[in-house]
Amino acid sequence: MSNCHNLFTQFEGELEILPSKKGQMIKSRTNLRDKIRSYFKEKHPTYIPSFYIQGSYKLGTSIRTKEDKCDLDDGVYFKSNPANVSGKTLQDWILKAVDGTTEAKPTHKRKCIRVDYSAGYNIDLPIMVFDKETDTHPLLAVKDTDFKTDDPKEFVDYYKKKKTDQLNRMVKYLKAWCDNKRENMPSGIAMTVLTLKHFQTNDRDDIALKYLLIEIEKDLKNNFKCTMPTTPYDDLFADYSESRKRNFLDNLADFIKDAKNAIDEKNQLKASKFWKQHLGERFPLGEDKEESLNSLSSIASIARTSRPYHK
Repeated sequence: MSNCHNLFTQFEGELEILPSKKGQMIKSRTNLRDKIRSYFKEKHPTYIPSFYIQGSYKLGTSIRTKEDKCDLDDGVYFKSNPANVSGKTLQDWILKAVDGTTEAKPTHKRKCIRVDYSAGYNIDLPIMVFDKETDTHPLLAVKDTDFKTDDPKEFVDYYKKKKTDQLNRMVKYLKAWCDNKRENMPSGIAMTVLTLKHFQTNDRDDIALKYLLIEIEKDLKNNFKCTMPTTPYDDLFADYSESRKRNFLDNLADFIKDAKNAIDEKNQLKASKFWKQHLGERFPLGEDKEESLNSLSSIASIARTSRPYHK
């Protein structure tokens, strides 16, 4: 049995966003906030924006893609909607506020305004509104359906209560897998929710990942759903076509098969090649050496396998 734990921790380092790019993103975020504040102060003074970084950046699960791109979600919050304008109108106002920030025109996405930067990152600006000051959860502006109850802050709090270093790494590995495969694979938030639900702690990341994949497959074969554990408690897979479901399950089955092969393989180099097929070129190759299944460390690690995270 070859131990590839050290290769996985190296791989996590390859997924990290460089500090220089993080610094650029934060400067860009500050600039966008200033532009939005100025725009509303001049054009719509009864609307006073506040901001909250959310999504993977806030969770600590951001990765850079294989093209070295990354993103940041910065929620724009309004405590009220005094003119009772539509969600699309609010999005249009944000679009006007940030237009001209970069050479690329901002994109009006369904649930946010996206600003792309030539340095290889984008900042998404979802717009959140409290219908009444007494509301517990905000409404998200949605382009084609006006508003939808949502609460990114609630999910951040939920995640942080369960967060461990290894759980964070598992989320990153699964996001890297989806990024490598593409082919209409699930979103980062979906993989985060699945990891929260099925994480199996272990001293070794390779073994923990194998059992995480197995538990995800077991659950989805029984009921193909990915339900948010916080408001709005919706199914992130609700709009998946049968072909998209099958694509994900097929990729998952292939990954599980090779994860088992990698764990059983005695030669670390050969084992690493199984992982590399699914996690991509950034996953490091192991040493051309063999480990004995009878070693005390291997036996101890196997004995600690399959300890459910949520017990």
